[in-house]
Amino acid sequence: MKPTHPGLLVGIIVAVALIAWAVISQTYAKLYILPWTAIPTLLLLALGEGYSGWATKARIARKPGTKPVEPLAVARLAALAKASAYAGSLFAGVFAGFALHTSQILDAETPRAEFFIAIGSFVSCVVLICAALYLEHACRIPKEPEDRPRK
Repeated sequence: MKPTHPGLLVGIIVAVALIAWAVISQTYAKLYILPWTAIPTLLLLALGEGYSGWATKARIARKPGTKPVEPLAVARLAALAKASAYAGSLFAGVFAGFALHTSQILDAETPRAEFFIAIGSFVSCVVLICAALYLEHACRIPKEPEDRPRK
């Protein structure tokens, strides 16, 4: 499995944001009000992935006081990180498209509230993407120095 490239994630965000903006511009009046609950949910997911990355990195490095980590668990965490990064970029694009549309009609109360919810959700998605990239980085096998004898 190859590492996730942040440039690809940014490209996904931009492409999905433009598509979402075009769709939302046509159907905004028919949509439900954007829920604020995505913000704490995404931040909790990011916190969990960030902590998992920190703990996994310490366990792979075999720091004192940590147990060795199972290779299959690391593979599962890497797959979770990759999936979270791509899902986060998709949802970030949707929220960015929503924010683009509502930024044009900020004079009304409901679109103004939805604009701030969309921006908060977008930022939460970016935090999730960063945590996922950190977790993916933490799952890498460290390179051993060539002068150190192997056990």
